[in-house]
Amino acid sequence: MFFDTGYELLRVIVITLSAYAILIVVLRAAGKRALAKLNAFDLVVTVALGSTLATVLLSKDVALAEGALAFAMLAGLQYAVARASIRWRWFRNAVRAEPRLLLKDGVLRPEAMAAERVTADEVAAALRQQGIGRIADAAAVVLETDGSLSVIAASAGRVAELDVLEGVAR
Repeated sequence: MFFDTGYELLRVIVITLSAYAILIVVLRAAGKRALAKLNAFDLVVTVALGSTLATVLLSKDVALAEGALAFAMLAGLQYAVARASIRWRWFRNAVRAEPRLLLKDGVLRPEAMAAERVTADEVAAALRQQGIGRIADAAAVVLETDGSLSVIAASAGRVAELDVLEGVAR
């Protein structure tokens, strides 16, 4: 059988519409960062919001009000962590990863790549995506805090001259 009663289907429809509306309100109130992938904590919050939504929609044991409270708590915690990260460097260092320089002036940095568990093939793929055909034609490749690879072409200058690399672990 596809379902037990029409009531259960109606419940899913009503709860889905309500939970979705509440989630939209919470996300709008939380701001653009609520679904950003700026760091590991932001990703965890995004996944937790999705998991909470699924639980609210499909579990009869979780009331809509409980789900709404969970949405608000997750958004509030993310806001608090972001504010604390701005205010206290020690807190920022505890909850955020540092970007890491994987390639410098056309030369791969094997020790940095090993520490971050990134292969030369992954760096080469990032270079190709930016239209760079030779490793020597890259000034820098940085593993960002969100796990993405940023590429700076050698035409932008040598690493020592690039102020965008301030704060990047060498």
